Amino acid sequence: MADAMIDSTPFWRSKTLEEMTEAEWESLCDGCGRCCLVKLEDEDTGKIHATDIGCRLFDAGTCRCHDYANRSKTVPDCVTLTPDAVRTLSWLPPTCAYRLLGEGRDLPWWHPLVSGDPETVIAAGVSVRGKVHANEDEVAEEEIVERIVAWPLRWPKAARGDKR
Repeated sequence: MADAMIDSTPFWRSKTLEEMTEAEWESLCDGCGRCCLVKLEDEDTGKIHATDIGCRLFDAGTCRCHDYANRSKTVPDCVTLTPDAVRTLSWLPPTCAYRLLGEGRDLPWWHPLVSGDPETVIAAGVSVRGKVHANEDEVAEEEIVERIVAWPLRWPKAARGDKR
């Protein structure tokens, strides 16, 4: 009956980023919205600073893109994540599944693929829901620097550890 045994290893533990299907790749996104916040780069140091301002296509209520399929056309600087990109983008949040797997780490307890519940992203404090000040079209460009915050580039305390 060994032939009837099914490998129960989750795909993210058995495949490289390059081997994943499009559906598997897309399911890695936990819907936190951190990558959809406007980021500023210090021209002198190259350091990336996150803000609490959402992209013009970001829906702060659902933490999803209003027009995901056409985002790169509407927002030309929207970055399409690829296996190569996730290994080099320093601004990806430390909680990002793409970044974690690209670094050879596992998904945390609160990730919906692990927990089976998309609400654990909110419970763990990873989601930006309720933390977004405005959409980038609602804030004057010269005021964006005043909206720099540290939390999007940090692990929330509630997200640390293993709650399984």
